[in-house]
Amino acid sequence: MELIIVTGLSGAGKSQAVNCLEDIGYYCVDNMPPRLMMDFIRLAEDKGEFKKAAFVTDIRGGQFFDDLADGISELDSSGINYKMIFLEASTQEIIRRYKETRRAHPMAPDGDLQAGIERERERLAELRKRASFVIDTSTFKTADLYSAIKRFLGVEDQDNFTLNVMSFGFKNGMPPEADWVLDVRFLPNPFYVPRLKGLTGRNKKVKDYVLGNDEAEKFAGRITGLVLDLIPSYVREGKYQLTIAVGCTGGRHRSVVMAEEIARRLAENGRHAIVKHRDS
Repeated sequence: MELIIVTGLSGAGKSQAVNCLEDIGYYCVDNMPPRLMMDFIRLAEDKGEFKKAAFVTDIRGGQFFDDLADGISELDSSGINYKMIFLEASTQEIIRRYKETRRAHPMAPDGDLQAGIERERERLAELRKRASFVIDTSTFKTADLYSAIKRFLGVEDQDNFTLNVMSFGFKNGMPPEADWVLDVRFLPNPFYVPRLKGLTGRNKKVKDYVLGNDEAEKFAGRITGLVLDLIPSYVREGKYQLTIAVGCTGGRHRSVVMAEEIARRLAENGRHAIVKHRDS
């Protein structure tokens, strides 16, 4: 199993790190008691359901956290391949983040944030030395942290980008989950062709009818090109999936054909495209 241990200072961005790891296929467990790490690994290997896991363990675990050194030693003696990411930030930045969220720092029950942060920093000093990778998030946006983690893991950002392409009918309302909404009601409607009316866009006859229109071919090509051009920009801003909703009047003919065609072209270009038909 490929294992990542995420730890570090409270307020340094561990929650965002978990989101990143989940996006790239890791099964994540937050606030894992270190003594249970090997038990979890054995269970996961027995089940064989996933190959990559990430544990977040930090000072919130109280006395459990004190077992982390022993837990890591157990991993070492068992020959488990793991990497440890340690997140930190400047005291001033952590104070700013805690004041912004109005949450209590686990090492500052008396409200003295600076003293609590320094106590935590001292307590984690030895653990920091054992880390495979130390990230200072003081000046980071979320996208910066994602990029740093992926560089450390050797992951190509764009290879993990998911494109959800769905068809729908405007008469049933627009899908709220859509990032893009495309209107293909400018295309000839198979609904008014008696031999096609009772079929859906997944039928070859309907598909040939819709794509036989030059405007449909041009539209699919231009949308595909635009999506491919913009994926790097989305990734740079920390977004790893895009939902494209293609709509026609009823959601059974034109939108189905065009959603299938756009997804097919994206897949031909090496993208992970998932198709869903809401109303057909």
